[in-house]
Amino acid sequence: MAKYLLKRLFHGLLCVIVVVMLIMIMIYSLLDRNLIFASDTVYSHQQNNQKVAYRYQKWEDYGYLDYVTYSDYLYDLTASGEIDEETRSAAVAFGRTADKDSDLVKEYIEKFTNTYKAQGYTIERFDAVLMGGRKIANGGQQQLFAYKDIPLIYRLWDYFAGIFEIDNINKIENDVGDRGISFTLYDPVYGGEKFSPAIIGNGTRHKYLLYCDSTFPFIHQNMLTINLGTSYSVNMGVDVFTTMTRSQGSYVASTITYPTGLTEESADDLHSATYLAGSLESSLIYESRYTDDYTSVDTVKGGLSKMGYSFLIGIIATVLAYLIGVPIGIVMSRKKDKLVDKIGTFYIVFIIAVPSLAYIFLFKAIGGRMGLPTTFDMDTANRLVFVLPIISLALPQIANLMKWLRRYMIDQMNSDYVKFARAGGLSENEIFSKHILKNAAIPIIHGIPGSVLGCLTGAIITERVYVVPGAGNLLTEAINKYDNGVIVGVSLFYAILSVISIILGDVLMSMVDPRISFSSKAR
Repeated sequence: MAKYLLKRLFHGLLCVIVVVMLIMIMIYSLLDRNLIFASDTVYSHQQNNQKVAYRYQKWEDYGYLDYVTYSDYLYDLTASGEIDEETRSAAVAFGRTADKDSDLVKEYIEKFTNTYKAQGYTIERFDAVLMGGRKIANGGQQQLFAYKDIPLIYRLWDYFAGIFEIDNINKIENDVGDRGISFTLYDPVYGGEKFSPAIIGNGTRHKYLLYCDSTFPFIHQNMLTINLGTSYSVNMGVDVFTTMTRSQGSYVASTITYPTGLTEESADDLHSATYLAGSLESSLIYESRYTDDYTSVDTVKGGLSKMGYSFLIGIIATVLAYLIGVPIGIVMSRKKDKLVDKIGTFYIVFIIAVPSLAYIFLFKAIGGRMGLPTTFDMDTANRLVFVLPIISLALPQIANLMKWLRRYMIDQMNSDYVKFARAGGLSENEIFSKHILKNAAIPIIHGIPGSVLGCLTGAIITERVYVVPGAGNLLTEAINKYDNGVIVGVSLFYAILSVISIILGDVLMSMVDPRISFSSKAR
């Protein structure tokens, strides 16, 4: 079994890498990169050379290319000590046209050009756009930069190499005093009065590396961070994994004791504190609350995360589907061609034939007439908002279970071993319960892990129709906004879940059917 699981897992990981690679090829090679500016209002207001520079900067942000300006090059030389600040200030002021450059500027532009051309970069220089021959037009400032498309293999390597990030005491480059990690049994967040173990770091990106609170799963960590890809439009500057797992809804205030001893009602989550350089000196508010630059905190909200809503609705819908679909499928097979079988077949054909969007809107209209909420509200106490999304998700699953269980059971009923069992004197009920149902249920059981894990991905159409703040519509929203980081990250997440569900399905199937074994025996 172990050998099989390792082999299956290895093949699954290879498939995941191939999927991400294909998606990157489609995004970065086959699609027009100018599409990312379709809904960019900042870009539409840019003019002349400034618009060009903005375009290349955004292409770098979205991962298409590496972009280096001439001024960035000079700053790097200054930081490395190759030139002083006075030389940098003189060399950075290149002319409106090349013939107006000073000798010093020409020298460093030549160095800039040679350095980056040797690395395969393309050098671009745009002369100033003038109005009336003298005044620089709006956005017409001269530009000088180098750029190079990022090869797919490098992009793929950087992506997978950066998925897991381990926090450590050297994560912050600034002077933070004594770097180290401390352990306490009485968390300062609770005023040092409540027994609550915590591991606190200094020099780490997160102040709290491990802590306890009253929220499931009660023990939390920030030592290992998962980075699936940064969003640039859907949730600007936030990683996909954080977007999917961060709580939503209205702020939940409680009595907070800040590191300075200040106590007030606030929704700040001190356990999420991360380092923000210079923040303590720049704000009186921070100075009154914090004793160091670990001042960037998230807020506590009352709703679930996107993944939480998708999983809650999806798991209830899945349980409901099995509770309804399995018994009806059994009855349909035992009452083949009778009234119950015909009614069930009509329902299956209806669900398959009618587009999902159509019957979702149909049930939404019917539910609205019955007084059920048709739009999801995170802040309401009315649990009826879950009813219509759950029903809409359960309907196709019920039909699918009915169809396949009926088919499997009818196939088993016509098997030779059933005829031998009848000839041996077993009753129909014994044959059904001991043989037919057990064999027919094996393929259905194989799909249980996939159904459960699939709940984490949400239902795209259902969540969009009922405005559920889940993970299901995250991918479509990212595609509409050409948010490459989210597209790759969500696709990777879906691919990993698919691999896990297949492996768990195989394991579960081997547990219920002793005839299936994944261990190889010598013959």
